[in-house]
Amino acid sequence: MAQFRTATLTLGLLAALAGAPVALAQAPAAPTAAAPQASEIRIGLIYRPAPAPSSYDAQAAPEDEGLAGAKLAIQDNTTTGRFVRQSYALDAVALGKAAPGEPPPQSPVEAARGLVQKGLRFLVLALPADEVLAVADALKGSDTVLFNAAAPDDRLRGTDCRSDVFHVAPSRAMQTDALAQFLAFMRWRKLFLITGPQDGDRLWAEAMKRSAKKFGLQISAERPWTFGPLARARGDTPTRAEALVFTRGLDYDVAVVADEAGDFGDYVPFHTVDPRPVVGTQGLIPTTWHPTLEVWGAAQAQNRFRRLAGRLMRPLDYQVWASVRAVGEAAFQKKTTDPAALSLAIADPAFSLPGYKGVALSFRPWDHQLRQPLLLVQPQALVAVAPEQGYLHQRTPLDTLGIDLPETQCKLTKS
Repeated sequence: MAQFRTATLTLGLLAALAGAPVALAQAPAAPTAAAPQASEIRIGLIYRPAPAPSSYDAQAAPEDEGLAGAKLAIQDNTTTGRFVRQSYALDAVALGKAAPGEPPPQSPVEAARGLVQKGLRFLVLALPADEVLAVADALKGSDTVLFNAAAPDDRLRGTDCRSDVFHVAPSRAMQTDALAQFLAFMRWRKLFLITGPQDGDRLWAEAMKRSAKKFGLQISAERPWTFGPLARARGDTPTRAEALVFTRGLDYDVAVVADEAGDFGDYVPFHTVDPRPVVGTQGLIPTTWHPTLEVWGAAQAQNRFRRLAGRLMRPLDYQVWASVRAVGEAAFQKKTTDPAALSLAIADPAFSLPGYKGVALSFRPWDHQLRQPLLLVQPQALVAVAPEQGYLHQRTPLDTLGIDLPETQCKLTKS
C-alpha cells in the first residue's frame, strides 16, 4: 500500500511538471483584505504660456516653461508617494490673450476660484506680483496654500506678505545679495550701475544698492540706459556709436546691469571702453537653476527633465518643480494628505526639501521665503554658489541672502 501511494504521488508530480491537469484536493482559500486605495493630492498650476516670437529668437522662452517643471514634480511625487499609498495629479490652467472675435480669457482670480471649487487646496502661481496678490486676497479664508514660483518682488515678502503664500522664486534681495557676496569675495568693490527704464529694472537696482551697502561695496558710478533695446536690435543702428562711449571716463571694477526684460544687458559685455567684467541680470547672473549644474544629483534631474520635455530645464521650471515637490515632500514626511496638516508641515521650520543644492531647503517662518543657495553662472559655466564661504549666520548661512528677521517688514497673520 505504501508503495502504491508513493507511485501515485510520483505520477502526479510528473504530470504537473509536464503541464497535464491534475485534480488535487485544496483547502478553501482564506479571504484577503482589499488593498488600501491610494490617496490622491491634486495640485493646480496657473501660468501664462510664453508668446511665440515674431521673428527668430535663439533665447525665446518655450511655451511649456514652468508647466514642464510641474509635470516632472508630479512624477517625482508619485515615485515617492507610492511607498505611503499617495498619488498625485496636476490641474494646469494656461492664461492667454483672447483671439479676435472671442470673449476675453479668464483672469487669474477666476482660474484660481475654479480650481478651488474643484477641491484643490494647493496652487502654484507663475504670475507677476500684482496677480499673485489678487489671487491671495480673493482666496482669503479658503485654506488654500499658494506658491509664488515667479515673482521676485521684495514687497511680497515685506509689506504685502500673505500668510497663505510661500515664495519659491528668490527675491530680488536674495539675487543681489548673492551677487554682492561674490563681488566682495573677489574684491571687486567699485561698481558701475546701469539701470534700464522698466519698473523691474528700478527695483532690481534698488536691491543692488542695498546689497552693496550690506557687503561693503561702493557704487562709484550710476547711469540710466537711454539707447533702447540694442540687445534685441537686428543689424547696426545709429545709437550703437553713442553706446560704445557710454562707459568712458569712469572708475570702476565691474559693470552691473539692471535689465530684467533683457533689452540691453547682453549688449554691454565687450562694449565697455575699459576691459571690465559685466554682472547683474546679464553677464554673470544669480539664478536658481542652470544646465551646467551637475553636482548634488542635479545631473540626474537634468537628464530626467530632458527626457520628459525634450529641452533643458530653465529657472522657472525648477521653481515650479520645487513648489510641487514641497507638497509631495510634506505629504511623504507626515504620511498624510490632509491639506491643513500639510500647510502646517510646510511652514514648520523643521521642514526640509531636497532640491539638488547640496543642502536641505526650508521656508523662513517670518516671510515664507524658501531658503536656498543661488547659482552664479555665465552662459556656459557655473562660476560660484552663494552663500560664499566665510559668510556666517546664527541660524544658517542661507539667511545671509535676502531680508533677515530683524529687518523684515512682513507681519504674517492667518487669513
